[in-house]
Amino acid sequence: MNLRSQYLPFIAATVLSLSASAPAQAFSEAAFQAAFTHLMHPHQTEQAAAAFTALQQSEPGNPLLLAYRGASTAKRAADTIFPWKKMAYAEEGMAMLDKALQLASVAPAMHGNVPQQLEVKLTAANTFLAVPGFMHRAGQAKQLLKDMLSDTRLQATPLAFRAAVWWCAAQQARAEKNLPLARNYLNQIIEHHAEQSAQAVQLLKELS
Repeated sequence: MNLRSQYLPFIAATVLSLSASAPAQAFSEAAFQAAFTHLMHPHQTEQAAAAFTALQQSEPGNPLLLAYRGASTAKRAADTIFPWKKMAYAEEGMAMLDKALQLASVAPAMHGNVPQQLEVKLTAANTFLAVPGFMHRAGQAKQLLKDMLSDTRLQATPLAFRAAVWWCAAQQARAEKNLPLARNYLNQIIEHHAEQSAQAVQLLKELS
């Protein structure tokens, strides 16, 4: 089982910028950022999972921490050579993300300038798109993206977050071979001069 790696790293520009604007929270933002840095590193998934597990266990009702614990757990499937562990990590991570989505549906909290509910949805959509097709999560990812793109709160989020949503939507459209729609989302990234514009330009070239 190989988790495709093109999704989660693209949200790094958003999450790593939140430390400057995040208000006081029950969990340590510094510890969160450290765990996220591990998650973005290709060879530190185990450290990321351990760090997010510790954070989430200290605040078990926080959907954001549970979502990142789920994403990092699912990502461990790519690091083990044992097939049964690959499936176990992926399924455990998916279950955590499902629970995080349920919790986030009634959680109005913010993470910096981003509603936790939107960040949880983006984390879940990114991860669902990354797992193999036989896990049947692509449809759920598509619905989450549809929900985010139609959510009026999205326009008030930082540009980096909106660009991450557009990127994820472009990847989902590409997977469905809807290249015009994928190009549309990529062009939005470029037209808004988002930090991720260079990656969007490169992907546009690949789609042409």
